[in-house]
Amino acid sequence: MLDRISESKFLLYETDDGKINVDVVLKDENIWLSQRGMAELFDVEQPAIAKHLINIYADEELTKDSTYSKMELVQKEGNRSVKRSIEIYNLDAI
Repeated sequence: MLDRISESKFLLYETDDGKINVDVVLKDENIWLSQRGMAELFDVEQPAIAKHLINIYADEELTKDSTYSKMELVQKEGNRSVKRSIEIYNLDAI
């Protein structure tokens, strides 16, 4: 399912020292982060997050259908608007 970012709320989390800056999506009364956001939150590289998620789904600790979503993000690039699809994961996967 592809949702539009504009239909969801965003929070920006930043530590007092400004070292961690994470975009959080609020959707369906849940918190969602991208793999990049999780990597920033846990201070690891994104491939480590991807590996953990692959193992979690392979071991059936969680189902992808209930913890994963794609959202459409519209970004301005110069004079044009570009649509990008981002993968996000809910609090259970985080």
